[in-house]
Amino acid sequence: MRLVVGLASLCAGILFSHQAAAAEALPQRWVSAGGSVSEWVVVLGGQAKLVGVDTTSQHPEALKNLPSIGYQRQLAAEGILSLRPDVLVGTEEMGPPPVLAQITAAGVRIERLASTPDLATLEKNLKLIGTLLGDEARADQALADYRQRLQRQADWVAQAQQVQKAPRVLFLLGHSGSTPMAGGKDTAAAWLIERAGGQNLTDHQGYKAISNEALAALDPDVVVIADRRLEGDAAREALLKQNPALAATRAAREGRLLSLDPTLLVGGLGPRLPDGMAALSAGFYPSAPALTEKSPSQP
Repeated sequence: MRLVVGLASLCAGILFSHQAAAAEALPQRWVSAGGSVSEWVVVLGGQAKLVGVDTTSQHPEALKNLPSIGYQRQLAAEGILSLRPDVLVGTEEMGPPPVLAQITAAGVRIERLASTPDLATLEKNLKLIGTLLGDEARADQALADYRQRLQRQADWVAQAQQVQKAPRVLFLLGHSGSTPMAGGKDTAAAWLIERAGGQNLTDHQGYKAISNEALAALDPDVVVIADRRLEGDAAREALLKQNPALAATRAAREGRLLSLDPTLLVGGLGPRLPDGMAALSAGFYPSAPALTEKSPSQP
């Protein structure tokens, strides 16, 4: 009997030591680069582990109180290493490469997530973050909730389009005083516009500068503005001043210049994106009933 008890105690001790070792192996000090990546770390319960974030990580508000590691594409090794991180998590947009190599040589783990705007990529990213946090189940639930929100959005758009055709939409990214960049194919902007119920007008890849002549020729029904410096009316006024041809478009004449928070587009599909999508849909289909979290037909 004593032998059985002794063996049981030994097995329990081994199991406990393995569990403790696994917990200790999880990174405890995190640095994050890419707004959406940082937001998902918070959503999945890792906010207390964050010791630094990049300048695009502005949500939730508390992240602004953390030390900044600079812009995700222009990181500096010294600033990051001074925070003594166990892991740097970001997207493939992080850089420059020599800085990442220096950080790796210093013994810091680097996890580079894809920023492709699709659900398959998001699923992989959430699984990785969940694994690093030791809570895969929470990551799975977050993805399930996200899919559900997008499905409600898709159902709402389908109903709205029964009485109104999809508006022709132009997305402009930039900041006051500069030539705006139009969002083309394979961008988060295009993904967002299409799922909000709009028809993205541009067919080039990525983001490209657009001239006044091109603006006039496209004559969009709606223009979505993501300004890095200004918001709301100020962003709209600055854009019209910088691009006078825009004032002659159908979108400007009918007052359909919509603002979007540019941080929604950094780092792939983020947790606030469904909210931004719903806001755009309301602007695309102003006569449709408001999209709610749960329709009357749902249990």
